[in-house]
Amino acid sequence: MFAYATGITSDFPINADPRCTHIRPKPSLKKRLLCLAGIFGLLGTSITQPDTAGTYFKTELPIAKDGLLANIGPNGAKSSGAKSGIVIASPNTNDPDYLYTWVRDSSLVFKFIVDQYTSGRDSSLRSQIDNFTAAEATLQQLTNPSGTVFTGGLGEPKFKIDETAFTDSWGRPQRDGPALRSTALISYANWLLKTGNHTYVVDTLWPIIKLDLDYVATWWNQTTYDLWEEIRSSSFFTTAVQHRALREGATLAAQLGQNTSIDTYNTQATNVLCFLQSYWNPTGGYITANTGGGRSGKDSNTVLASIHTWDINAGCDATTFQPCSDKALSNLKVYVDSFRSIYPINQGIPPSSAVAVGRYPEDEYTGKQPNTVGNPWYLSTFSVAEQLYDALLTWESTGFIEVTEISLAFFRQLWPNTHTGKYYQLGWEYWQIRRAVKIFADGFIEIAAKYTPSDGSLSEQFDRQTGAPTSARDLTWSYASVLTAGDSFAGVRPVTWGAKGLVVPSTCTPNPGPKVPVTFDVRKLTNFGENVYIAGSVDALKLWSPVDAPRLSPEHYPIWTITLELPASTYIEYKYLLKLDGHVIWEPGPNRKISTPTNGSITLHDEWL
Repeated sequence: MFAYATGITSDFPINADPRCTHIRPKPSLKKRLLCLAGIFGLLGTSITQPDTAGTYFKTELPIAKDGLLANIGPNGAKSSGAKSGIVIASPNTNDPDYLYTWVRDSSLVFKFIVDQYTSGRDSSLRSQIDNFTAAEATLQQLTNPSGTVFTGGLGEPKFKIDETAFTDSWGRPQRDGPALRSTALISYANWLLKTGNHTYVVDTLWPIIKLDLDYVATWWNQTTYDLWEEIRSSSFFTTAVQHRALREGATLAAQLGQNTSIDTYNTQATNVLCFLQSYWNPTGGYITANTGGGRSGKDSNTVLASIHTWDINAGCDATTFQPCSDKALSNLKVYVDSFRSIYPINQGIPPSSAVAVGRYPEDEYTGKQPNTVGNPWYLSTFSVAEQLYDALLTWESTGFIEVTEISLAFFRQLWPNTHTGKYYQLGWEYWQIRRAVKIFADGFIEIAAKYTPSDGSLSEQFDRQTGAPTSARDLTWSYASVLTAGDSFAGVRPVTWGAKGLVVPSTCTPNPGPKVPVTFDVRKLTNFGENVYIAGSVDALKLWSPVDAPRLSPEHYPIWTITLELPASTYIEYKYLLKLDGHVIWEPGPNRKISTPTNGSITLHDEWL
């Protein structure tokens, strides 16, 4: 056996095992080791381990792809009359009503579709991509509660499926959508340029991409609602995908000779990368998902960010939180472990095995009224497996696994003999660790498989008590998540986006974005000792905090007044409040609303009766 492994002989010593005959007559050292590892169960699962994950993917992936395409208008079987190129989140119309199109969800779906098409795996998808391009161009120009295309409207998260604005109250803005949309279209543009279709890229794609990238470059440092539409602060997922979009955008701009954009995108990408580091919690060993919100910060947000910014050429770079980086793996352990004791369906599962996971441990959203306690999500569970498959592929590419003090707890949970250092493919320990990680990754697919109904349909959630599918049915994002996890399981490697070798500057430069002075005048009669304050949906209005709300001046009583520097071109909601001796009285009625101008100043004359 030693002679075979080292190349002294090319004859495999165990009765010419058929698993190694394909590498004769002169197998390379790497192929010899891979063969031996496979024979002894170190590559992936062992010889006796059933390939439940592989079986599930073989059955589920065609169903998931059909389910995904069924939710795209106009001809999708469940698209419910959606316009051409519009992706519905789900055909569910009640408890919850998801018959809308979200920019984020649609862009993630079409990034998968673009990758399928441009890699040659499905040549039938070209018309779908062109329809999506046209639909998104329409939505970009649509005036909505967040503003116009030039006054913040690109931060609008969702629209009606007939390409009209959704005008009810919602978590606005959500700044990940423009970044994700531009990433999907940049992937398409890069392929078209390689195939010689320069005109379509310049005339059709670049105007859409540039609008999104300019929005990202201008507003990345402003607060946003997170991808779950619940917390307004800064959010790791949003920052990570914004960084990727700006890097790719600068490269595309250079190819197209758009020189005025290159420096802007590169400069802001470096600033975003610097800010990205601030989410790391060294004490807890995890990525804090949001800078606000009052939760632990352990969140699927961070895992999704890692897989959607994977660049295998960057190796296990921790600067961009690549899937196999020490920080991303430590974060994964902390995130997964936070669900081990809160879901009854996870009871009795050992700490080295996979469990069902949800959005974040404090979740109360069920999709049904009244909300009580949250459930596991299919897309969250798939995303953990996908990060681990991405890590396995990266280690295969680099030829070694590096364990640091940061990632040691993750590895020891799976293989207790792990120590810090590098484990190379020539060593026995590399294959032991790799096998343990592969089994762990497959375990999350096995969890999802256990709670996938027999028809293969995927809802948003599965019940924490019984595992039964619940909340929105046929969730497009759930289908997309199993499809991208399946790609990683199968060894599909993404096109690089430029994450390799990036250096974080020693000093971070924020980008507050353009500001305009806004004067608030409100007529309000008050009792002795009462003061008028203002709070609202942006940082300058203290994000609705009555404790920190700015006080208006009574100099021209009964007119109370204050002038604040607010973000330009931004949709803002606000209210006045009274405070006296710690007691707070908010003005009644709906929130007041304003869209700030691009430049100049504005004075608002309000009255609180």
